Amino acid sequence: MLQTVGEMDRGNQSGVSEFLLLGISESPEDQQVLFWMFLSMYLVTVVGHVLIILAISFDSRLHTPMYFLLANLSFTDLFFVTNTIPKILGNLQSQNKAISYVGCLTQLYFLISLVTLDNLILATMAYDRYVAICHPLHYVTAISPGFCILFLTSCWVLSSLYGLTLTLLMSRVSFCGSRKIHYLFCEMYVLLRLACSNTQLNHAVLIATGIFIFLTPFGFNYVRIVRTILQIPSNSSKYKAFSTCASHLAVVALFYGTLCMVYLQPLHTYSMKDSVATVMYAGVTPMMNPFIYSLRNKDMHGALVKLLLRKGFQRLT
Repeated sequence: MLQTVGEMDRGNQSGVSEFLLLGISESPEDQQVLFWMFLSMYLVTVVGHVLIILAISFDSRLHTPMYFLLANLSFTDLFFVTNTIPKILGNLQSQNKAISYVGCLTQLYFLISLVTLDNLILATMAYDRYVAICHPLHYVTAISPGFCILFLTSCWVLSSLYGLTLTLLMSRVSFCGSRKIHYLFCEMYVLLRLACSNTQLNHAVLIATGIFIFLTPFGFNYVRIVRTILQIPSNSSKYKAFSTCASHLAVVALFYGTLCMVYLQPLHTYSMKDSVATVMYAGVTPMMNPFIYSLRNKDMHGALVKLLLRKGFQRLT
């Protein structure tokens, strides 16, 4: 991928060799606040997801398809924040805010690929919950380890190809005006607004594929889950069924809500409020996921306590 982007860079007619990531504020006081905010978010995110991955790895009770998918979601979120936040922290502390053209497109590629991968894993987890609630007797055969590995492999391949497609389309865009990006990282809409060539194809592909990849799995799985839960006659059974997917629904609402605010709109309406929404899905959502998934999950609570006690005992001995 890097070689392909490099070749596009040499053939790029815009002549842009680098961009300037100026952030959302040029005030030194605001930049200090943003630095400590993003540093705290990054550390909390890394610690939270590492704990989840370790807890699932070491506790045999959590070696199930649902937790296997959750561990992969945590790994994706770790990779996701590492793609953007370290660069943000460096820019907030440095006078040199430049990022090369190839570096910008590389960051964009991983941003698109990892957001897509996050979405596809959430969709797979939704299908897992759908089978568990709607067809519990077929769960063991329908959601097998082989099925999970096959689905996750497909998710990785599809997200990589999708990110590469949109990045290559972006590499064909010309930039002949300002190099200044009043934002924290290289993001699709921000770059499209800097372009001086026709970007209708980029925007059309983004909207069309976004609706198909992001909203179709969401509607297909969750509409059926909610409909099945509402058809349960007993209130206690409804509550039990809903509690099995409540944490997942909270993560989905946070992720899809901010994502739709940013990308499912015309390019010319993109503004600073959408930049805040992008920060939400790029920083806040990955940070909140470990808390949401472990908040009401007794199995995860037990695994985390066992892991922490084991580490503490090893230090004492």
